[in-house]
Amino acid sequence: MHNLLRFLWKYFNFVFFIILEVFCFYLIFSNNSFQKSSWISSSNMVAGNLFTTVNSIKEYFALKETNKLLTEENARLHSKSLDSYVKYITTQTTVNDTILKQQYTYIPADVVNNSVNRRNNFLTLNRGSNQGIAADMAVISTNGIIGYTKEVSANFCTVLSILNKDAKISAKIKKYNELGSLIWEGGDYRYGLLLDIGTHIKINKGDTIVTSNYSDIFPSNIVIGTVDSWTLKEGGEFYKIKVKYTANLKNINHVYIINNILRAEKKDLEERSQHD
Repeated sequence: MHNLLRFLWKYFNFVFFIILEVFCFYLIFSNNSFQKSSWISSSNMVAGNLFTTVNSIKEYFALKETNKLLTEENARLHSKSLDSYVKYITTQTTVNDTILKQQYTYIPADVVNNSVNRRNNFLTLNRGSNQGIAADMAVISTNGIIGYTKEVSANFCTVLSILNKDAKISAKIKKYNELGSLIWEGGDYRYGLLLDIGTHIKINKGDTIVTSNYSDIFPSNIVIGTVDSWTLKEGGEFYKIKVKYTANLKNINHVYIINNILRAEKKDLEERSQHD
């Protein structure tokens, strides 16, 4: 208390001056409508700008959570779409209200590691067996296919990228349903090769390439890319088509892992048929 009194006494003139200034401004704004309205307007503008800035900062830090919610919602919508169901009628004589059986479910995941400049490229996702992930599940983005799961731990999995020499995807030219095989020979991460398309097909630059229904991993008609250019393979019976991927594999953060619920049943049946 003694120190406070000494401080006030030492700076008495300055403190008294500030008090008088505040009182003068009060009288000016209280008795003059123009200055009062100008002050209120300026105060509102400053406050508005401040609130806008604060809100922008809050929205920026909320982007990660917003993206997570959007990804989860997209996964739910994908799982409920008709493309994720297969026609399912139990008998030929009984009318069953349920004629569709779900075949695919979508699980959102984040990319935690990725490579595009190697001969054999992989991704790592933050989903594993604890989240229902197993090997050989398709991985796609909102723009196209990415690859399929390879190794799985409790909470992570690796993905064999389409930028890998071991990746071979059953694909087709959408408008013709002409089947071929998509591979990657290395080099530019933006392009792959579609092989085994016969020269009887008239192809055009920009034709859409999608997954075929022969794939055990990918649902059919998932976009892969578009025709960029083509040459004839040796012998002249098949094209060698350069495909520009629609997904940017160098800049990818969020993906969907697709579980083919009926895959195990189909695979088991085919294996038993081969051993008969």
